[in-house]
Amino acid sequence: MIARLLPPDPGGAGGSRAAAWFLVLYGVLMAVPGLIHAFAPDGGIGTIGGVDMSSDFARIRAMAAWAGATQIAHGLACIAVGLRYRALVPLFLLIALGERLVLSWSAWIAHTPPGGHHPPAHYGDLVSLPLLVLFLWLALRRSD
Repeated sequence: MIARLLPPDPGGAGGSRAAAWFLVLYGVLMAVPGLIHAFAPDGGIGTIGGVDMSSDFARIRAMAAWAGATQIAHGLACIAVGLRYRALVPLFLLIALGERLVLSWSAWIAHTPPGGHHPPAHYGDLVSLPLLVLFLWLALRRSD
């Protein structure tokens, strides 16, 4: 059963080991907040993000759980690719870069939070952008 779910790497081991391990770390850093969003009583939105949830707690909590589920799935996929499917590492890093670009644009330009308070993830997005570019570049080079 496991062999069917995780077949051998279709492209063989190639590319940068550092980029593959970075993708694993990125996956963990996606899945952990996802677990918080999905399972914490307030999804971390109020206690970590500092958002006042009193106006519509149930709706905000449901949206946090939905976002958490997608973060867990994306994080686990990144971990699997980084550990077992190195040929797909550049693609997943490119997808992550696109995601972080849109999230950063939304958080810092298009939809800035009222009062100017940014949750920790907004700062993490800014830190991740140059790292994703660096490791994507490494992943696209021939190999270590």
